[in-house]
Amino acid sequence: MSNSPLATGTIMTRRRPIDSVEYVEENGNGKVNIGQHHHHRRISSVNSLMRPGRYLSRWIFGALMLLMISTMFVKIILIHLFLRVNATMTSHHNFLQLPRHVMHEQNSEIWANIGSDKYYKCIDRSSIKTRGKSMSNGYILVHANGGLNQMRSGISDMVAVAKLMNASLVLPMLDHKSFWTDPSEFKDIFDWQHFRKSLEDDIEVLESLPPSVANVKPFLKAPVSWSKACLASSYTYIFPALQKCFHTHASYYNRDILNILKRHKVIEFTHTDSRLANNGIPDSIQKLRCHAMYEAIRFTEKIEQLGTKLINRLKENGEPYIALHLRYEKDMLAFTGCNHNLTQKEAEELRKLRYKTKHWKEKRINGTEKRVLGLCPMTPREAAIFLEAMEYPSNTKICIVAGDIFGQNGLKALQERYPNVYYHSNLATEQELKPFMQRHNQLAALDYILALHADVFLYTYDGNMAKAVRGHRLFQGFWKTINPDKQNFVRLMDGMDNKKLTWKEFATQVRCLHVNRTGAPNARVVGHSPKLEENFYANPFPGCICLRPKHEKSR
Repeated sequence: MSNSPLATGTIMTRRRPIDSVEYVEENGNGKVNIGQHHHHRRISSVNSLMRPGRYLSRWIFGALMLLMISTMFVKIILIHLFLRVNATMTSHHNFLQLPRHVMHEQNSEIWANIGSDKYYKCIDRSSIKTRGKSMSNGYILVHANGGLNQMRSGISDMVAVAKLMNASLVLPMLDHKSFWTDPSEFKDIFDWQHFRKSLEDDIEVLESLPPSVANVKPFLKAPVSWSKACLASSYTYIFPALQKCFHTHASYYNRDILNILKRHKVIEFTHTDSRLANNGIPDSIQKLRCHAMYEAIRFTEKIEQLGTKLINRLKENGEPYIALHLRYEKDMLAFTGCNHNLTQKEAEELRKLRYKTKHWKEKRINGTEKRVLGLCPMTPREAAIFLEAMEYPSNTKICIVAGDIFGQNGLKALQERYPNVYYHSNLATEQELKPFMQRHNQLAALDYILALHADVFLYTYDGNMAKAVRGHRLFQGFWKTINPDKQNFVRLMDGMDNKKLTWKEFATQVRCLHVNRTGAPNARVVGHSPKLEENFYANPFPGCICLRPKHEKSR
């Protein structure tokens, strides 16, 4: 397949209108051969008109009239041809390729951010809410579990927990046993000195336990997940009618767990994921969570510098790009049980991996049902057709911010429509990537930077990376982020594949579905069940994003 950004399509040629001129032939004697039905008087009249004397002005006038009529005729033909070509351009699988700068100007709305002048970041805490001079109640050791972004959100929660308990936090230990088995430590991925400095007004961050407690045996504890916190807190049993789950969760730490910390001095949390509720947390603590997630947890200079280089290469000549979180990876497909468009052999490979992974509780999964419910990652073909329906031209630069795409066909269906597909692996040189080899969390950090600063971020599965990037882009100013309505998209897609919808009908409905799903301000609300709530880090509004005072009355 050609790497040219111009898609191959039907070549349309325009018919050239040719002016026909009637003429007569003379014989060898110079006499005009005329049929018997022509009259000599008629010939004399024509000859007289051609003389340059008294009829010159009429001759010129006639010529001008003929020229004007011919011009109008040609114009009508060209307009007709243009309308036909334009109709072809908007039909399925055909793009009339324009120069990139022209195409981007004509489709500026597809790149435009949502206006956010009414809102601002509001994470400053008053001095009374920051760290006081009181002595620490003890020390917290934490094992951050999961992939890169699950660990980042978990560490941010542990910063908030340390604040709630007035405890000192030792640099977190990272997960080396997850799917990628990355041996990287905290200092290998994050700028630990910046992390410590940024949080010094809120909590004490230490490299290791001080000598005074170095020999103390830590009390091992798996903090209760926020979705179950009300069952763990003794206060809920006493006042069950007065308190909700999310209201008790802050007290779970600053009362229940704090008592354990005061007795043992060192507590070791074995998990960090989903250990602090989305809502019902004191406002100052919510702001601290955002400060930790979006400002204090910064990648190392080595990672940041390479990430910036890759962004500059993508944006060469001022061209925009889409970061596509195409989570069509082996681990995710095995976990979700989704196998649409895969071979029987590939589906069996995923099933075996799912049964082999002990901590994945769900084993028997109907992938077809999950897809219909919108719970599967988009396939490469679905992602390509979605982008086409959203009117992104075929020469759009697409950066895949995900791991290896699973299946024998890989990205083929995407690249057939969008040939300008990039990874960090083909944006960077082999020498530049050498320090990151076999360090999947560090490579994921590069992808995070590429996704965060993209002109458009599109995620096809609402996992930990999607939540983290989406929330960060909202926090930065509601940068364009497309959240596909997969349940309705799959319904429309199947309808088109079964010839129940034309391409035009399909594309129109897809665009209508996503008018309000491109990153506009949308307040997070408390749900009937904690598990059904929107994730705090996916949408830190309210809490870390506020409406400007002059707009509050108009809400």
